[in-house]
Amino acid sequence: MAVEILKSCTVTIGAVDLSSLVDSVQITHAAEKVEITSMGMTSRRYATGLSADTMSINFYVDFAASKTEATLYPLVGTTVTVVVKPTSAATSVTNPTYTYSNAFVESHTPLGTGKVGEIPMTQITLSGGDIVKTTA
Repeated sequence: MAVEILKSCTVTIGAVDLSSLVDSVQITHAAEKVEITSMGMTSRRYATGLSADTMSINFYVDFAASKTEATLYPLVGTTVTVVVKPTSAATSVTNPTYTYSNAFVESHTPLGTGKVGEIPMTQITLSGGDIVKTTA
């Protein structure tokens, strides 16, 4: 069994590469279920509803131009494209690219969990839109 250790994940939001400030990324590719159970059936039945993709990204806070705060703060309440890859190598079967288009930026925590003596972390949460996986 091959196991992948994430060490150089790339994350681009809009046209800004924030990879060097990423702590973690969670991509959830999901679909809503729609019940289609009718009279006479002996168990529940479901059909695929709308896509229900989400993404959460944790960053180290950086207030410099083109870094986390300058890039993320104005995005709340808008849609954006986010591109994530496990490594900076070329897209392939073993290094797929996940492109999240029309992702609605639900929230951003500018100072996140800023504690005395610690580096502050920030998080953005995205929903809606479509995640497409490419391998070539």
